[in-house]
Amino acid sequence: MTTYDDRASHGGTPTRVSSRVGEDLTATVERVRGSVESVIEGKPEVVRLALTVLLAEGHLLIEDVPGVGKTMLAKALARSIDCSVRRIQFTPDLLPSDITGVSIWDQQRRDFEFKPGAIFAQIVIGDEINRASPKTQSALLESMEERQVTIDGQTYELPSPFMVVATQNPVEMEGTYPLPEAQRDRFMARVSVGYPSVEAELQMLDVHGGVSPLEDLQPVAHAHEIVKLVEAVRGVHVSEAVRRYAVELVAATRTHPDLRLGASPRATLHLLRAAKASAALAGRDYALPDDVQALAVAVLAHRLLPTAQAQLNRRSAEQVVLEILQHTPVPAAPGRQSGLGGLGRTIPAYPQQPPRSM
Repeated sequence: MTTYDDRASHGGTPTRVSSRVGEDLTATVERVRGSVESVIEGKPEVVRLALTVLLAEGHLLIEDVPGVGKTMLAKALARSIDCSVRRIQFTPDLLPSDITGVSIWDQQRRDFEFKPGAIFAQIVIGDEINRASPKTQSALLESMEERQVTIDGQTYELPSPFMVVATQNPVEMEGTYPLPEAQRDRFMARVSVGYPSVEAELQMLDVHGGVSPLEDLQPVAHAHEIVKLVEAVRGVHVSEAVRRYAVELVAATRTHPDLRLGASPRATLHLLRAAKASAALAGRDYALPDDVQALAVAVLAHRLLPTAQAQLNRRSAEQVVLEILQHTPVPAAPGRQSGLGGLGRTIPAYPQQPPRSM
């Protein structure tokens, strides 16, 4: 069975979407989601964002106070997928070569031999990334953006899929270094785990009180399945109206009076990729403005720098993004039929102006 999408109504060419492929991919996502949620209690929206970033070929920054499960989330995601995993504990004395690798002189071969660092894995967990010096943090820049490492003039490709899941404590805590702008801009999204509800914390005591559930967590998906998911997300359609909406949101951050640094063009690209992944997770083969709106804060806020006056007025970057969402007109379009996964749900028309409040 196959279905047709209606890209022709947006100026595109109709394409066929395989229901069987969509159902298989949806099942894979649900297995991974269920595996992670068995460890992370009461945070389904955080788990969904982590999966969105994974399918969008991005990197995730988890920022929160100690003890709320930042590292647990990163480990649960890594163990749910049958792929290579490396963990890096960032400390002030960590060197860039500890991450990327180093060339060592081999006496027998009388030549230099490259010893790969911890970055050569499909999922890299960077624990407390802001405890390392900016010099060491910069060792991740090339690998996160270009998925390669250059040592002594030789370039080494990183495996696929490749994702960096980094945790950090708030920058005002002692013994930490704030991430430079170039480093933050390479993370597709930032998420805060937050404190659990009373019910979730009680359930956590029952589940985690004896043996950690991480010890019994088994992979529920293979790396090649994740690669197929990523390829499916690449094929999600984004209409001209939705693309323009994303561009207008990002452009508004560059002229907002409360910001001294707006979002970069890379942020626009990341927002679009994340919206496509969100649409695929919802069983659609096309993105809606709702996908862009739901991800705008997570994708844009950590890249923005408020002005001194905004900081005095306790105006956060998240509040500015929400304000921009409220004042940016939302595009309107006719209703559509979902295609990915053969769910066949009728999607309502885009909301009319004024845009919905977040």
